[in-house]
Amino acid sequence: MDQQATARPTSTVRAVSRWQIVGLSINDVIGSGIYLLPAAAAALLGPASLWAVLLAGFAVSLLVLCYAQAASYFDGPGGGYLYAREAFGPFIGFEVGWMLLLTRLATAAALSNGLAEAVTHYWPAAASGLPRIAIVTGSLGLLVVINVIGVRAAARTGVILAIGKLLPLLLFVAIGIFHVDATLASPANAPVTSKTLAEAALLLLFAYAGFENLPAAAGEYRNPRRDVPFALLTMIATVTLVYVSVQWVALGTLPGLAQSSTPLAQAAAGFSGETLALLMTVGASISILGTSSNTVMMAPRYLLALASDGYGPRSLAAIHPRLHTPAVAVVVIGVVSLVLALSGSFVQLALLSVVSRLCTYIGTACSVLVLRRRHGHHQGALQLPFGPLIPIAAIVLSLGLLASASIANLLAAAVAILVGAIVYKFRRPPPP
Repeated sequence: MDQQATARPTSTVRAVSRWQIVGLSINDVIGSGIYLLPAAAAALLGPASLWAVLLAGFAVSLLVLCYAQAASYFDGPGGGYLYAREAFGPFIGFEVGWMLLLTRLATAAALSNGLAEAVTHYWPAAASGLPRIAIVTGSLGLLVVINVIGVRAAARTGVILAIGKLLPLLLFVAIGIFHVDATLASPANAPVTSKTLAEAALLLLFAYAGFENLPAAAGEYRNPRRDVPFALLTMIATVTLVYVSVQWVALGTLPGLAQSSTPLAQAAAGFSGETLALLMTVGASISILGTSSNTVMMAPRYLLALASDGYGPRSLAAIHPRLHTPAVAVVVIGVVSLVLALSGSFVQLALLSVVSRLCTYIGTACSVLVLRRRHGHHQGALQLPFGPLIPIAAIVLSLGLLASASIANLLAAAVAILVGAIVYKFRRPPPP
């Protein structure tokens, strides 16, 4: 099957440019992780968390390369769902798309909780009760409205939020680098066990995750086969550099990092005063809101792709005639995410999203082994070095991380796959 024949645009408008896609990709990854998880990583690994952050970046690069190669073959939306469907048929494709959709729902819910936690440094009441409900509901509602209005508005919002989240982090590093205590930040002699390493690996994967979202709306990018791979590779290099720098400064300036609920704000207050701490709190809120924005933008595209292929009501596949957005799918994603957010915690939802996400990583890496033989010779296709070794390494990495998950999370993923198989049986007849 020719790659062009598989493309299904989500609308008649290809509105998103290359640098907007780069901004979206960075916005998708730099979110709650860098603001909330340095303390969790330090609690598990101590100063060795610095090396763990760097190694996680290299490891995730293997997965990013798989997505970049697969994206260079297709113009249509769907991301991992499209790749698995074309490589292994409709059932495997559906299961990957189903898990992608669940991942997006869990991520949107986790980030909404993370936003409430991020502002507790200055507003402790946001940790519970009506203030938390107001933050969660208000943030999701705002993003739903923006994404219903149009992909241009969502893309511009994503780029603005990406800039807004990077500036405080760069300022944190630029000032903090002169206050680092090297003895606190040295990873030498840090005690590490296999159990803590496995748990930290899953948490760090959440911090780097989100890149798989980018191809989901490829039908609305101007030149997706060229621009999506470029954006993914630019993103992973930028994010790894930012994460390692921030973790190093946090370790070297905040002795009680492992016990902090707002680590970057507290570290900034210690070496630069409350003005920078306030800026870090604002940056954390912008960062989480930015990643939530991308999640609310991309998740409906998975739902749209599944509904277009007969899974779910036809209304979920509808494109608004004037706004050119999957408005019904956007609203459905927002409502379900809100219910999850109000019923779970940040860490619980983050770990759930990681396990379901790993299933999709395995699906995409396996798909690349098939797709590279079919489409690798096409003009413009990305050529990875070392033949099939990178996707094989990505599969081994994903399986290793999946094996380190808790039994409860693995059972939850198994139940989700089983439910997906049931949903698959009720597929609507495809359109003529």
